[in-house]
Amino acid sequence: MTEQVEIIRSKRKTVTIQIKSDGRVVVRAPVRMPGAAIRQLLEEKSAWIEKHLAQIRRQNESAEPAFSPEQLRQLAEAARQDLPRRAARFAPLVGVSCGRITIRAQKSRWGSCSTRGNLNFNCLLMLCPEEVRDYVVVHELCHRKEMNHSRRFWLELARVLPEYEQQRKWLKANGSRLIRRLP
Repeated sequence: MTEQVEIIRSKRKTVTIQIKSDGRVVVRAPVRMPGAAIRQLLEEKSAWIEKHLAQIRRQNESAEPAFSPEQLRQLAEAARQDLPRRAARFAPLVGVSCGRITIRAQKSRWGSCSTRGNLNFNCLLMLCPEEVRDYVVVHELCHRKEMNHSRRFWLELARVLPEYEQQRKWLKANGSRLIRRLP
């Protein structure tokens, strides 16, 4: 494997290999894991790593142009109008309230929920179908009841949006194409 590998050691019990969107290979390993064991793991996983690096190279070659600052500003403004209304509509159905709603252009998340009940949403949701926006809003509202992705969380989500799996699949299939366009 000719790619540069970044090794991050921390107080963890497991080792993971991440392939970043810029092609970097990052290994997160326990502090005491020997370097030889990390090299052996990289060798064992070399086919998987190469497959994902090739996929990233293909994606980068066919990448659409980055959003301009003006486009992002317009998306954020549209999201500030749309997403709080959706949250207000679905919060009673979930049986929760929500705090402040913040809109950002994020490269790693579609939404998040703080322990204080504040919601954050990605402005790129405005480029998704309405049903997908509903899914992300309800997903975050359900975190007001379950701050995890336990079985209870998914059951609550299904109670409010029985067809949520279709929207989740759309986001998985199409979301990275949108996020790659962030500057």
